[in-house]
Amino acid sequence: MRNILTIARKELSIYFTTPWGWIGGAAMAFISSFFFIFFLNSFKEVQDKAKIKGWANMDPDLAQMRNLTDGVIVNLFGWLLIVTLLIAPFLAMRLFAEERRQKTIELLFTVPVRTIEIVLGKYLGGVGAICATLGVTVVYPIILGIFGASQSGSALEWSTVALGYGALLLWGAVCMGVGMFISALTESQMLAAVLTLVVLLLWTVVGALAPSAEEPWRSAIRYVAFDTQLQNLMSGVLDLKAIVFFVSIILLSVLFTHRAVEAQRWT
Repeated sequence: MRNILTIARKELSIYFTTPWGWIGGAAMAFISSFFFIFFLNSFKEVQDKAKIKGWANMDPDLAQMRNLTDGVIVNLFGWLLIVTLLIAPFLAMRLFAEERRQKTIELLFTVPVRTIEIVLGKYLGGVGAICATLGVTVVYPIILGIFGASQSGSALEWSTVALGYGALLLWGAVCMGVGMFISALTESQMLAAVLTLVVLLLWTVVGALAPSAEEPWRSAIRYVAFDTQLQNLMSGVLDLKAIVFFVSIILLSVLFTHRAVEAQRWT
């Protein structure tokens, strides 16, 4: 365990001494602040109209704007998922591809560290970078929690917020796992990033094929689609099936990466 944590600390420190780590954090902060302000303004406009017309005369689709949690935070989570999907491949691309390109992976193989420890250490370092990137957005629910009651008359549902952030971290961990595996297959960091992005995008939108498919393919496609699995978690519903699905993807990514790195060790 000590070796894993040592490698994880080393990887995490590298993220904050290279441009990609800071670029990812800056991109998350800038994009999330834009959408936070956008959804907050939309929420205020709907609330002002509802005070004049009454909720009974409002569009039923605007019912989620009755409270800050659904009107602002849940909508913001949807965009944070997309931003995480775009950032994670560029954080994961260097995990093994850089080692292979610089021929330093052979040095790792000469130290008394098992392959699984190398893989887990690098993975935990990457997940730490994802957590730090998403951490810059925690300020938004805190702001709403402090000022929301006086402005809207309704407090945040912190259970929904906590579950939403848990889903975001789980999603980021999945993206990092897929990216790490692809990074272990190539020496090109940019190729690893592009391939990871393509795989994650296709895996996310595959659910759009479900309505046109027949059973049992329709149910199978809906089950493996990332967006379908994330829906309940992002709306504040604890879905154990989705958690098991994402944990399985993470474990498979670590296993496949281990096999890929182990194969390089003996070639």
